[in-house]
Amino acid sequence: KRLAPDARLNPHRSLLGTGNYDVNVIMAALQSLGLAAIWWDKRRALERLALGQILGFILNVPSNVSLGFLALPLRRQHWIAVRQHRGTYYNLDSKLPAPVPIGGEGELRTFLRDFLAQGLCEVFLVVPRSVEESGAWLSPE
Repeated sequence: KRLAPDARLNPHRSLLGTGNYDVNVIMAALQSLGLAAIWWDKRRALERLALGQILGFILNVPSNVSLGFLALPLRRQHWIAVRQHRGTYYNLDSKLPAPVPIGGEGELRTFLRDFLAQGLCEVFLVVPRSVEESGAWLSPE
């Protein structure tokens, strides 16, 4: 509501009111916590990620639509979070019954590469504002 205070219909969420907020809402929420979302340019090698500087990842991926057990022939975008805990990265997709371990740094890069290969996927890095400003999230070439 804060991003579009005068709008009758909120342009930052789905018309059905089912969530599916756009990236502006995510960026505003992260900013309120002193964090930033950095869009990952798919043309860069994932090996350039300075993983020690990155708090987590947010992926926007294609997802099948269903009504209960009935799968519909539709796809829409879905947000997935990835976070590291005690050396293991986890897929925190809300459509899963529980967090799913991805593995270490190599497995994380493979996980991200697999999603990026799907085409309609975007990856955002979640970093502290100071890391965003210094560019420390990207290793030198």
